[in-house]
Amino acid sequence: MGGDFAPLIAVVGSDGSGKSTLSADLLAHIRQTRAAESGYLGLGSGEQGRRIGRWPIIGPPLHRFLDGIADRLREPGEPIPGLIAARYALNKSRKRRARFDALLNQRRAGKVIVTDRYPQLEVPGLHDGPILAGVATTPRLAAMQAEERALYAEMAAYKPTLVIRLHVDVDTVMARKPDHDRALITRKVGTVPLLTFNGAPIVDIDATIPYAEELALATAAVDRALAKV
Repeated sequence: MGGDFAPLIAVVGSDGSGKSTLSADLLAHIRQTRAAESGYLGLGSGEQGRRIGRWPIIGPPLHRFLDGIADRLREPGEPIPGLIAARYALNKSRKRRARFDALLNQRRAGKVIVTDRYPQLEVPGLHDGPILAGVATTPRLAAMQAEERALYAEMAAYKPTLVIRLHVDVDTVMARKPDHDRALITRKVGTVPLLTFNGAPIVDIDATIPYAEELALATAAVDRALAKV
């Protein structure tokens, strides 16, 4: 979908690829010539879980319990772990859709948006795709899964003006994010190339090169994209 929307630049990649830093610097660059705002379309669940893990006594076991549920939700081959977990996931996705709609309103008002992450359908369970990636074992769970997939299909129909897709290796991520789960990071790093965002223009950047070089490549790509609209 295009319509009368101002451009949207999406910065995507695995945890530890530097999405937040790069998107902030791109926003500052764009603001030199255009009205622009930042947008965050993640769930914030990872940092929320790590905060819980730091609670005295109950924090670590509760964090492990919640991580276990999250792992089962994001695993395509595992059954969805019950209605409570499914409702939680669907509510998270509805909130993401509300934030997405707010960004659309800003674009209609003429503001360029730079977002850290972007919803997609290609890789359910990871990279801001549908949370209910598992197997629905009851009609009710299947209906909730279908409702969630519809939310993501609607969001994915709005293709970004440009996607900057950051690539990084597992060892670099673990050096930057030592508290993250290596197996999960391996899956995230390996699936980044599968993200196509419904055929949106994509520029691939190696996020392990010196940051000044990375920023220069990204800035040039953004300037080229904005010059066309």
